[in-house]
Amino acid sequence: MKFTEEHEWLRVEGDEVLVGITIHAAEQLGDVVFVDLPDEGTTISKDDEVVVIESVKAASDILAPVDGEITEVNGALSDTPSMVNEDAQGEAWFFKLKLSDPSQMDEFMDEAAYQKFVA
Repeated sequence: MKFTEEHEWLRVEGDEVLVGITIHAAEQLGDVVFVDLPDEGTTISKDDEVVVIESVKAASDILAPVDGEITEVNGALSDTPSMVNEDAQGEAWFFKLKLSDPSQMDEFMDEAAYQKFVA
């Protein structure tokens, strides 16, 4: 798993990458009540607004951490947005994408560096 300074996680699975938010981010948001996911087949560029999360505290935009094409979204989050609070770094992933430039993954932190970053 790799982590961004914006509190997203990325996990490589074959030639695709799963993207979600970290446990730390989910805790900061509070109870998540709505998740607006992108459409499958959408081409995204790094820093595009790609997901909107609403919690009892605030609404937040999740920016694309890398360039690529969204191949799958986690539709379960539309029905059960609270999954983000229950399993942020597991079943509550937002989308899968096919990377345009795999070398972009090199700029992210590993788990130890991320834990130090949020400490």
